[in-house]
Amino acid sequence: MDSLMKLSRWALSAWAIALAAGLASCAPSTPPTDGGSPAAGGGTIAITGAGATAPNTLYQRWFSEYRQVKPNVQISYQSIGSGAGINQFLAQTVDFGATDDPIKDEDAAKFPKDRGTLIQVPTTGLFVVFAYNLEGVKDLKLSREAFCGIVDGSIKTWNDPKITKDNPGVNLPSSPITFVFRSDGSGTTAIFTNHLVAACPNWKAGAGRSIEWPIGQGAKGNEGVTAQIKQTPGGIGYVEFTYARENNIPMATIQNKAGEFITPTPEAASKALDGQKPGANFVIRVPDPEGKESYPIVSLTYVLLYGNYPAPKGSTLKDLFTWTLKEGKTAATELGFIPLPDSLVSEVVTKLGTVEEK
Repeated sequence: MDSLMKLSRWALSAWAIALAAGLASCAPSTPPTDGGSPAAGGGTIAITGAGATAPNTLYQRWFSEYRQVKPNVQISYQSIGSGAGINQFLAQTVDFGATDDPIKDEDAAKFPKDRGTLIQVPTTGLFVVFAYNLEGVKDLKLSREAFCGIVDGSIKTWNDPKITKDNPGVNLPSSPITFVFRSDGSGTTAIFTNHLVAACPNWKAGAGRSIEWPIGQGAKGNEGVTAQIKQTPGGIGYVEFTYARENNIPMATIQNKAGEFITPTPEAASKALDGQKPGANFVIRVPDPEGKESYPIVSLTYVLLYGNYPAPKGSTLKDLFTWTLKEGKTAATELGFIPLPDSLVSEVVTKLGTVEEK
């Protein structure tokens, strides 16, 4: 994985993506590679997965497009949260799990021994934003002091001086702040709270998929938090970028470790991953990136696979995720995710090749 250290950018350049999209529109869909033709002939192959809500929009796009090239592969993905997805995977009620928070040792210890070796591989990069509902306010800036105070409850109203000082000329109301958090076991929460631990000196609630929040209202899934913010004047919460963008919810520009205010964009998020070297099971942790231009709340998201499957599911899953990594980069970029660099894709495909059929 040392080759990843040589990367200068994760996200593909704008011109390369435009070129790729243009070529794709003029050419037939590329068939899946690696894993043969598991869906050629015969009946329907049903694949089920469950877990992380953050990448759900991308997964649904990928699985729909894959169906166009492998018509008798039907993929059903339940967007139920990373914690629930891990539980279903360990209970063997789905063919793959999905999580934004790499599986913990205590969970991995419950992996069924007759299914070979647990396989965890990344699918894409993503980032978490502060989405908010303030009438007439479209360009909110939040310093670390400000957003740390919002989440720990020490800042209670929108016109608090710690917020207004970075927003001159913005008419911030005296109304109370309503913080919205995830009520379910969530990889998005793990990403967000790991950043709070690193960025907020007074944060006492720790980090993880589920924590005891000091204040606020809970909602289930990125979908639920998004809906709660939309219907709550004065609301603010954390969601994956595409949920805020697709629902036209404003996102705060936030201060990073270098002291710069960074607008949440895929380009700024990709800079947080520059030069990062994956550890065991492809884990990359950047709770508080150093880069001056880096958006600070960024992570990879992962799928969990069994080491062996009954035929033809093993070859189908290898083929599916190889296809998403290679042919799905344009969709990932269009939706606001961060495609994996080619060097890492190559390593992930090699790992996928270890899946066996019995």
